[in-house]
Amino acid sequence: MTNLKLFPLLAALIMIACSKAESADPLEIAPSNLNIQTTIAIDSSGNVTFVASANNASSYEFDFGDGVSRASADGKTSYKYNKTGIYNVTVLAINEAGFTSKTVKVDVFVTSAVFWSDEFNYTGSPDGNKWTYDIGTGSNGWGNAEQQYYTDRTDNAFVSNGTLKITAKAENFGGKSYTSARMLTKGKFVMQYGKVEVRAKLPVGGGTWPAIWMLGNNIDQVGWPACGEIDIMEHLGNQVNKIYHTLHYPGHSGGNATGMNHMISNATSEFHVYTMEWTAASIQFSVDGGLKYTFPNNSSIPYNHNFFLILNVAMGGNFGGTIAPGFSSSAMEIDYVRVYK
Repeated sequence: MTNLKLFPLLAALIMIACSKAESADPLEIAPSNLNIQTTIAIDSSGNVTFVASANNASSYEFDFGDGVSRASADGKTSYKYNKTGIYNVTVLAINEAGFTSKTVKVDVFVTSAVFWSDEFNYTGSPDGNKWTYDIGTGSNGWGNAEQQYYTDRTDNAFVSNGTLKITAKAENFGGKSYTSARMLTKGKFVMQYGKVEVRAKLPVGGGTWPAIWMLGNNIDQVGWPACGEIDIMEHLGNQVNKIYHTLHYPGHSGGNATGMNHMISNATSEFHVYTMEWTAASIQFSVDGGLKYTFPNNSSIPYNHNFFLILNVAMGGNFGGTIAPGFSSSAMEIDYVRVYK
């Protein structure tokens, strides 16, 4: 029995076929003898080539088994899977008289390769070929009533002993009572789809607000939230060990954003691995390899273009809350940032 939820166009195709049944040319026959050939790349890249053929077919629809579907006029298409797995691929062969369908299994093995990273195996300022900085207070539109002044000083961002330290400090600077750093890959590195993995230990203290996140590379053209925002990890010093995974986009931004939060142990005293896996079908968030939240992606929301990475520690503000009176300094310590494709 055909599952009518497989393709958005399937129900419409059935209605068209039925409405034309009385007037159709008696010689017109629905597609039959559907055959599907699959070729899986031997390089473990996840690439699979499909060739479908059927008698009397005028077009084809492919459901790749991971939430993504695609039309093909000639029955030929290729698709890249991002994860190892066995996928049920369903193909429709279609003409005005009706359709036929067939499902085949493809067993795909995918080897993820690191194609961008910073291992922080050096000493001094963060690598200027990979990172730049937002400077100032956010008065130009990217702040959230926070209390820090972002600098590019080594006082606030420094690499030593194999880790990056982004340090928030209590000090008068630029009209603010705190300093910190906001590092980003804008203009240096962008990505569309893939996996981001960051091993980090979070700062201590009420009012600290560390974040590992991403913004759409078109933010200067379309603004926020139209560009899209992916918050891989946020943590509040006033809510110790509660980890937030959040997405901001039109209709779902600020206090109306989409996401979830959960508790972990020792967020500020031990390193944890925060991971985001992003495809055309979903955005998944994990901590230490455990899946925490899956967001369904689709073509109507701004998660299908290039994004850049951001690392920062904010102080106070709309989300960070009250800063502890005795706060002096604390750092988010990052062992590595890795992007897999």
